[in-house]
Amino acid sequence: MEITVNHISEVIENRTTITISELLRYKNFTYKMIIIKLNGNVVKREEGDSIIVSHGDNVQVIHLMTGG
Repeated sequence: MEITVNHISEVIENRTTITISELLRYKNFTYKMIIIKLNGNVVKREEGDSIIVSHGDNVQVIHLMTGG
């Protein structure tokens, strides 16, 4: 399966789909404060176990940080 994650093409072997939660673990995104977008639509993190990413999809994971 080939998808785009943060503007980079990614091939995930032996999978035809993956959930958002699985993808976050696969890519080691462990940040507490993130925004997830699937094909331009915001996905709530708590919906990650039920939202499916398929071949050709575009995922953006945006890490929010604070500072001053």
